[in-house]
Amino acid sequence: MKRHLTAIFILITGIVLIIGMGVDLYWSGIASWGIAVVCLMFAVYFTKYIPNDKNDKQQ
Repeated sequence: MKRHLTAIFILITGIVLIIGMGVDLYWSGIASWGIAVVCLMFAVYFTKYIPNDKNDKQQ
């Protein structure tokens, strides 16, 4: 399940940015970009759980 979290967080980032830019509130742009950056940081963190096929073939 952890290997799918990268794609999930990238998808959540896109959704947050679309909704945040569509809502016309005072701090919505700053808040949506802040949440998007946090989601992208989680996505980068979970890339270490994506299996590497090169290592499997060499062993």
